[in-house]
Amino acid sequence: MTDFEQRRRDLVDALARQGRVERESTRAALEAVPRHEFVPESSREDAYADRPLPIDEGQTISAPHMVAAMVDLLALESGDRVLEIGTGCGYHAAVTAEVVGAENVYSVEYHDRLAEQARRRFERLGYGDVSVRVGDGHDGWPEHAPYDAAYLTCAASELPTAVVEQVRPGGRLLAPVGDATQRLVLARRRADGSLDREEHGRVRFVTMQE
Repeated sequence: MTDFEQRRRDLVDALARQGRVERESTRAALEAVPRHEFVPESSREDAYADRPLPIDEGQTISAPHMVAAMVDLLALESGDRVLEIGTGCGYHAAVTAEVVGAENVYSVEYHDRLAEQARRRFERLGYGDVSVRVGDGHDGWPEHAPYDAAYLTCAASELPTAVVEQVRPGGRLLAPVGDATQRLVLARRRADGSLDREEHGRVRFVTMQE
C-alpha cells in the first residue's frame, strides 16, 4: 500500500467514525478515488486533509466530507443518470462515477481549461466514460435528459430552472443555494414539476459563473 493509499484509507475511516459517511457505496467510492491526482502538484501533500483546496481558475476542490455528504444525500444507485454542474478538477464526478458508472455521469464546466484538464485526468485514471462539455451550467445538458439526479458544485441564488426541468419526476436535485448565506438544499421533483425541498445546513461554495 502506498503512502497516499494509506492516507486515503485513514481519511475515510475518520469520516466514518465521525458519522460523515452513511452509505457503504459512498465509502467505497471515496476509498477508490485517488484525490491526490485531482489537486495541483503543490497541494498533493494536503490531498487527504479534510478541507477544500485551490485549483485553477480561482476554483476549489471540495472537502471530502462535503463530497461524501452530497453523494449520500442524493442516494445514488448503480445505473442512475446524473447531471453535474461544475466539473472543476473532476474529483466529485469521479466519486459519483464510482457509484453510478462513469458512462452515466454528464458534467458541465464553464472554463475551457478546467474541462480539458478534467477530460485528460478522467482518461488517465479510468473514468474516460464521464462526459464533459464546456458551457453555462444554468442551461444544464438537455441532450442527455432526463436525469435521475442533478447536483451543483457551486452556489446559485436559486436552483437553475433548466436543470430542474431536466430531472425526471421523482428525481433529486442538490445544490448550495444562496448569496451571502448559502444552504445545502435537497429537492425532489414532483410529477407536476414542483419541488419538495429540505435544507441540510449552512455551507460555503464558490459562486456559480454568470
